[in-house]
Amino acid sequence: MAGIYIHIPFCRQACHYCDFHFSTSMKKRDEMVAALAKEIVLRKGEFANETVETIYFGGGTPSVLSNEEIDLLIDTVYQNYAVSESPEITLEANPDDLSTERIIQISKSKVNRLSIGVQSFFEEDLRLMNRAHNATQAENCIAEAVKHFDNISIDLIYGTPGMGNSRWLENVDKALSFGIPHISSYALTVEPKTALHTLVQKGIVSPPSDEAAQEQFSLLTEKLESSGFVHYELSNFGREGYFSKNNTAYWLGKKYIGIGPSAHSYNGTHRSWNIANNALYLKRIGEGSLPSETEKLTPADRYNEYVMTGLRTIWGISLDRVEKELGALYRTHLEKEAAKFIVQGLLANDNGILKTTKSGKFLADGIASDLFFLNLD
Repeated sequence: MAGIYIHIPFCRQACHYCDFHFSTSMKKRDEMVAALAKEIVLRKGEFANETVETIYFGGGTPSVLSNEEIDLLIDTVYQNYAVSESPEITLEANPDDLSTERIIQISKSKVNRLSIGVQSFFEEDLRLMNRAHNATQAENCIAEAVKHFDNISIDLIYGTPGMGNSRWLENVDKALSFGIPHISSYALTVEPKTALHTLVQKGIVSPPSDEAAQEQFSLLTEKLESSGFVHYELSNFGREGYFSKNNTAYWLGKKYIGIGPSAHSYNGTHRSWNIANNALYLKRIGEGSLPSETEKLTPADRYNEYVMTGLRTIWGISLDRVEKELGALYRTHLEKEAAKFIVQGLLANDNGILKTTKSGKFLADGIASDLFFLNLD
């Protein structure tokens, strides 16, 4: 299984918390779409022996593109790669782009999964985040989308300053009321060089509370699991049959090609990333060269990456796989470093699979960093 990720580096406006690569200027949109299509063609040799099972439009805001532009990029993949009979093709979209007419148009394309960036159903939260849509648009677009799409995910953010537990649960209940099969949910974090970071530094916005975020994460997990969702990855909940195939492939170490400025790629032994600069990306692609850097992963890199991704999922970390692929030294290290977390009740060894416990889930990333293998290569 292999996937293609296509990064659309445009947004109508900048969300206060976002540190992804994007531009709010659409002046180079036509040129960028042509460059993305060209990069897809330039890199087809990387998947000469692979079948593409997922195509994922991320960003940025992919829904700022027209249906014709999205179709062009999908068709370019089909023309240059072997694509499975029923691939998962996901489009990230914002509510302000999803009018009834637009939803119907998208439903007639090869896109078969929508990931809608709702974040909150409350105006005060949306204003704090500087989202381009309002609460009414969020509700209306989901109500319309479920008429035309079976596979829908929405994003929600918890830990927002001023949002108490009752309002958070109202958000979750509202999401559940639409009958959607997948929810991705993230804690609000203050990233450097973002507007939110500046607002917090100036005292205009209170910093998010780790304690409140952990409590709301627990409430979310309890509510969704009791509603039939599987908490299959730290930030992702899906009903059976509706796990994100694209993201699951990433967490399980499958190969993927990242198209577009700032996009990352992975082939099992090497990782590469495109330059995070639209103008330089366009220049290099225009010259027929790839605007990327590549690094060969050391055994320690591969171990650390597996620990970081595996610990976030229900599939955990296989001790046998670590030993088979990397050697006994890495397994011994992992067992030794994991022991204290097992004693603390944060990790469990389930027949040779290390997994976080219920109390350890929210701390998965921190635990993973303590399990890393450092300075050995």
